[in-house]
Parts: sequence; structure tokens; C-alpha cells
Amino acid sequence: MFLTEQELQRITAFRQELHRYPEVSGDERETAGRVKQALLETCPDELIEALGGHGVAAVYAGAADGPTVLVRAELDGLPIEEISDVPHRSLVSDKGHLCGHDGHMAILLALAAGLAKRGPERGRVVLLFQPAEENGAGAAAVLSDPAFAALRPDLSLSLHNFPGAALGHVLLREGPVNCASRGMKVILRGKTSHASYPEDGIAPTFALGRLLSGLTALGNNAPLGPDYTLVTVTHARLGEPAFGISPGYAEIWATLRTLTDDKMAELVEAAERLAGEEARVTGLQLEISYEDVFRQCFNSPEATAVLNQALADEGVSVESESALLPMKASEDFGLFRTVAPSAMFFLGAGEGHPRLHNPDYDFPDALISIGARIFMRAIRNTLG
Repeated sequence: MFLTEQELQRITAFRQELHRYPEVSGDERETAGRVKQALLETCPDELIEALGGHGVAAVYAGAADGPTVLVRAELDGLPIEEISDVPHRSLVSDKGHLCGHDGHMAILLALAAGLAKRGPERGRVVLLFQPAEENGAGAAAVLSDPAFAALRPDLSLSLHNFPGAALGHVLLREGPVNCASRGMKVILRGKTSHASYPEDGIAPTFALGRLLSGLTALGNNAPLGPDYTLVTVTHARLGEPAFGISPGYAEIWATLRTLTDDKMAELVEAAERLAGEEARVTGLQLEISYEDVFRQCFNSPEATAVLNQALADEGVSVESESALLPMKASEDFGLFRTVAPSAMFFLGAGEGHPRLHNPDYDFPDALISIGARIFMRAIRNTLG
């Protein structure tokens, strides 16, 4: 390991401090401030703030020209109350680092400490602390930020901890690793009337019922593959909570999920067509909007090869064929493949460890050194 035990203990303590003060997507100001102060101690060649919101990027440059390797971690926590009994449990009501992004940040800070001792021989390393991963907005905001043009990588790498896999064991495969998904909001507007004269209004009652079943039926929940589709209705509302009013308003929230971006385009078209036809035959006004939009996460062959070589050099156990991959869950890191070859590996958090987003989840600190070793080896193999 390129860090001393004392340095690792300090980074572990920093991870636990981040865990105490989680901030949700788009609100990561204090987290970014803590990360910035820790990065300044490593004397990066450049430090960029407010990237795509509250994003922070540290640049470590080599003496010679060469490619740029970007390594990404996430800043945000979740709007979930933590129920664990760890000493460093969240001190913020209804918020918790229950996906392990605090641990991912700690891994990058370990890299920063190592690069402070010995930078790359050529090219650049960009350590990116990205905002708003959990709602799918962060990667797009970072990539569209004018300041990102100067950081544009030739290779992008990331990781995610993975409860369900053995502690320290890596899952890595080429190709799709996370599904595309998006939240679809359908609003139907009619006209209210007195409940005793529903015929005087235009109620969306039957349209809502048909769409609840029709949208769900668009999903086949088949084994993960090119034809996989899933539609999960997560919320529905009809009218107002009153007995004297025939409703004139309804809304449905549904999550659309596919393995590939192409299949997502087909599913979106089918869902919009279904909603449009229902609105047309019932005389309702229709509004459709989307939130939490995630592209598929696809591991490029070139980037996957870099990670596989690093894993072999570090003697880390790795599995390329696993029933655990691809994941049905989404990850906005997939968007980085639009600018450079990219790959994400999945680092086992323990087979019996609480699952991601569970209220009792906590990142295993033993993974900090393992994740940092893998990334540093990939950096050294690529940039020297």
C-alpha cells in the first residue's frame, strides 16, 4: 500500500466524519467544502470548485505530456433516516450516507494523498467529486459545465461498493453493468364537478385506472438482456381528499427501466403513445415530464482492460461472469462514456452486509485501501 497505517487511519476518520453530515443531491455544499480542504493538503496542481453544481476536481500533472485519467466519486447522500448504531451514525435527521458515497470519497482522498507523494510521470490525473448522482442529474451537469472542457479525460474510471459480494472481491465485466432508467410523470387534467353531477365534469378516474395497469403491462421483467423492460408505478393521485367533488385531476409517477438506451427509447415511445391515446379518447389534457434520468452504464473494452490489468497486478480476486451483474439499479457514471472510454468495477462489501439504501447500511472501511490500490495501479500502469 502506498500510504502508511497512520495516513489510512486519518482518511478513515475523515470518511466517518463525512458519514455524520450527509447532504442530498444538489445540496452538497458543506461536503464539497470538507473535500476541498482535504484536497488542498495534497497540493494539487489545480483545484476546480462549483463544477456542475457543488462538484470539486483536483488535478495532478506529470512532467511530460500524456493522456488524462479521470477517477470519479460521488458527493451526495440519501433522504433516508439512518437506524444503525455505529458511533459515526448520521447526525442529520432524515438523511444518511446509505449508498457508500462517503467511502468512495475516502478512496479518492487516499489517491490524492498518494499522488502528493508521487505524481504521474506524464499526463494528468483528475480526481472528480461529482454532485447529484442519486437523482441522475450530476454527471450531465458536470459534463455540460464549461469548466469541464479543460478536464476532458482520455479514460474515466469509477467504482461502487457492492453488498452481496464477498468483502474485497471485485466484480468487473465488459459491456452493460447498470440499467437505464427514468422517472415518468403523467398528469391528466379534466374538469371538476359536484359529486352528485359527475356528468357535468370530465373526470380522469377511468383513465387513471387503465393507465395504472397499461403502463405496468409495458414491462416484461424478463431476464436482464437487450429486451428487458420494467415499469414500476411508484405514486398515483386522483382529485382532492373531499367527498363532494368529482375529480378533475390525476397524476401517475412511474419508473421506466431497460438494460440499454435503445430499448429505453422504445419504452418511452410506447408509454407516451399509451398515455396520449388515453387522454385523446377521454378528452383530458395531458402533460408528460421526466426526472431522475439515467443512461445505461456500459464498460468500454479499453477501460475494462486497464482495470483488469490493475486487479491482476494487485492480486485482487475478480469475477467477470456473475449473476449479480448487470445490475437493475442505475448509475449516472454511464454518461462519461460519451466523452471517453470508461469503466466501473464493483467492490464487494460482504455477502451478508446490509444492502445499498437500507437504513442500517454503512460503508466498510476495509475497502478504502483496496479501492485506492486498484485505482493507483491503473494510474501507474497508464501514466507511470
